[in-house]
Amino acid sequence: MNVLVISNVWVEPDSSAAGSRMLQLLDLFLSKNWTVTYVSTASESHYAVDLQEMGITTGTVQMNDPSFDVFAKELMPDIVLFDRFMVEEQFGWRIAKQCPQALRILDTEDLHCLRKARHQAIKEEREMTTIDLMSDVAKREIASIYRCDLTLMISEYEMELLQNVFGVPKDVLYYVPFLLSPLLEDFTSFDARAHFISIGNFLHAPNWDATLLLKHTIWPEIRKSIPDAQLHVYGAYPSEKVLQLHNPKDGFYIKGRAENAKKVISKAKVLLAPLRFGAGLKGKFIDAMQCGTPSVTTAIGAEAMQGEYRWGGTIEDDVYAFAKAATTLYTYKNVWKVAQDHGRILINNRFQKLDFEEDFYDTITHYKKTLVERRLKNFTGQMLQHHTMQSTKFMSKWITEKNKSQEST
Repeated sequence: MNVLVISNVWVEPDSSAAGSRMLQLLDLFLSKNWTVTYVSTASESHYAVDLQEMGITTGTVQMNDPSFDVFAKELMPDIVLFDRFMVEEQFGWRIAKQCPQALRILDTEDLHCLRKARHQAIKEEREMTTIDLMSDVAKREIASIYRCDLTLMISEYEMELLQNVFGVPKDVLYYVPFLLSPLLEDFTSFDARAHFISIGNFLHAPNWDATLLLKHTIWPEIRKSIPDAQLHVYGAYPSEKVLQLHNPKDGFYIKGRAENAKKVISKAKVLLAPLRFGAGLKGKFIDAMQCGTPSVTTAIGAEAMQGEYRWGGTIEDDVYAFAKAATTLYTYKNVWKVAQDHGRILINNRFQKLDFEEDFYDTITHYKKTLVERRLKNFTGQMLQHHTMQSTKFMSKWITEKNKSQEST
């Protein structure tokens, strides 16, 4: 198979969970000796993984530029993976025209419409409603799902939401969570660890919100019980407003980017993540459980991760119960060790690569072979391809002509 991946970012596994997830998908393609080409609309990133070292061809593509048509037609991929729906909006119609036989796959990473709806409800200090979900973002995102032949979902909760609230057919959705290797018990001991830790890309709004909640409410409560405790806050792309929260006197340290996330997590006793909104699966908890570091989070933070298994720490939505749970985990070695064991069991039963990879290959191969029949059954997708993408197509052509006009002047 010849696979083309189109993204608006480069793969930064040390900056975000989305980067780790994309790297896992690329590894799946490569393990079958498939040819992989990864292109992005973004400028080169200093923190991006070297995809060429992995045997992947890379390149930069431009939006609203006919040069992409020439590129796609020459490459003629068997499979095209769009990294998030915004990329499919930009390039989907071009792929449909230049490579009509290519299997079009959308990787949602997480449901943007769900994250947006929860964020809006938080800003207005109320519970999220179904009306919040029916946003313009939802209409764009679900239209993109219909236009593609298969959509990869990282969260079982979001799969159910798409089916039950929006009526998306089950057979266009495919569950692929984080894909990991078996986790052994070789962890840093309780006595060799120190401090609390929080980690998350600061370009991601839920992480910034959680940091503020820690700073102003939860951390002062923890310090009442453990006066000499320190919280080390890590995250890529910290802005000035983030750096201003640094206060060693209160034991609140803004550390910025972690060059090696697992290294710093494995040295901490407890990870704190009071997430009030968001979507998808949170990579910080995967990293924490892989490092044997118990965590305290909210129901939204742990959403769709644990299944029938116990959480590797504590789940609390009340801020004072959250602080108390964090203090207990930090103080009592026996409680901490039980939480660590729960995390290891969860990882080894919910996110093993061996449990998913063969079915993933079989599904893609089957969808590729039955592409014509599947598209005939997806009239909604054909309709959206015709109307929505026609408007995108002509808007793109208008922008192209406008750019030409500006260059000539």
